Amino acid sequence: MSRVFNIGWSQVDITPDEQVPLRGQYYPRLSRGVHSRLGATILAMEGSVDEQAMFICIDAVGCPQEFLNALRDRLGRAISDLDASKVVVNVTHSHNAPSIGGNPDASAKEHAFIERVLGKLTEASVKAWRNKAPAGVARAVDFATIGHCRRAAYSNGTAEMYGETSRQDFIGMEGNEDSTVELMFTFDAGQKATGAIVNIACPSQVMEATYEISSDFMGALREKLKSRFGPEFNTLCQISAAGCQSPRDLVRTTDNEFWSPRGVESLSTRLFDAVIRGYEARGETDYSPCLAHRVEKITLPKRRASYTDYVQALREIEGVDEKRVFADFCAQVEANEMIPNRPGPYDSKLHPFSLLRNAQAVIKRRQEQDESPNFEMELHAVRVGDAIFVTNPFELFLDYGHQIKARSRASQTFVVQLCCGYEGYLPTRRAEKLGNYGALISNGIVGYDGGQKLVDETISAINEVFATE
Repeated sequence: MSRVFNIGWSQVDITPDEQVPLRGQYYPRLSRGVHSRLGATILAMEGSVDEQAMFICIDAVGCPQEFLNALRDRLGRAISDLDASKVVVNVTHSHNAPSIGGNPDASAKEHAFIERVLGKLTEASVKAWRNKAPAGVARAVDFATIGHCRRAAYSNGTAEMYGETSRQDFIGMEGNEDSTVELMFTFDAGQKATGAIVNIACPSQVMEATYEISSDFMGALREKLKSRFGPEFNTLCQISAAGCQSPRDLVRTTDNEFWSPRGVESLSTRLFDAVIRGYEARGETDYSPCLAHRVEKITLPKRRASYTDYVQALREIEGVDEKRVFADFCAQVEANEMIPNRPGPYDSKLHPFSLLRNAQAVIKRRQEQDESPNFEMELHAVRVGDAIFVTNPFELFLDYGHQIKARSRASQTFVVQLCCGYEGYLPTRRAEKLGNYGALISNGIVGYDGGQKLVDETISAINEVFATE
């Protein structure tokens, strides 16, 4: 007896129609026009024995828990036969979009934008659910150089995000890179291609230092694939473990191409070519794949602040005028922005303001860690045929993604970061030792010991999903 497998796609434009704050940097940015439109893509899947999953990708910097809860509440009321706990939301990590929640200082415009996005996503998700029809999937893998490690390491035992690599004491990049493009194509009953899931280990943020609304290279990829397959073709983008990655080669890049629209065009073309190669070399289309969706709550230890770090942090904040330091930080950004042809970033993560933020975080963590030592997160493991999708809410450093993929029993493993939550960076042991932005207590709630447990729990969930047909 063949299995049931039905899918439905939809997509929706969520571009704001007015000037809005853009999120993703320490300094404020108000939008100055639109480079490319923001969107969301929805893929609804239904299998045998009432198994289901709904994947949603949004052009945003993160998906905070409050937004996820609000969306699930609306979808649970709008779609009577949908298990809202099976709604899986990830983001492209664009730094050129408004926030969709999690900001206590959000403006009225931002709150209004969030309400509009919730309404549009609900409507589009209902459409995807109602559009479900028999379908098939085909897997593929190709390669494109998109992401690079962005943490330069030095002989003095430190590392720095976007650090200068021409320094005499530069000893190499801290971590690895991954050029793999994980692909899954969908087809209707007539064998027409209807969509693709595209998963890469690099956030979509070439434009991150600009003031334009932008869906970046992932948005450009979606448009290129529509030109190739037709306007109804859907592309659901996922970012694999890439907390230490960016779309810039710090060893070889000498101009600002990958901080500008030129870089968007270059990388989207590079990625498009890989997707097309994958499409042409794809495996057999499976019209009755096993769909199994496991949702777990797992507990990870929070990263702890030592007494020594706590005492040092108290010294660092003593007598500091936070408003004055922040004003100086913003002034430095503005000055850097005025330098002709200067590539980003325009802010320094070694500025006293950045260091102050970490000192404050260390103090807070030290004061709270005994009463609240653990962090609970939501983990999804979604099997589609011989492939598996596994999620986490972090900017997960690449090494953890490699561990999960290497240990997974699936034929193909899609790791999806910044999914169903927005909980900051999860660095490796080496990154914590070398320090600086991305590896500080202020940058995330979980440390490398929690990262190893996340890997183990993820592998356990994969094994459980594959243990049952």
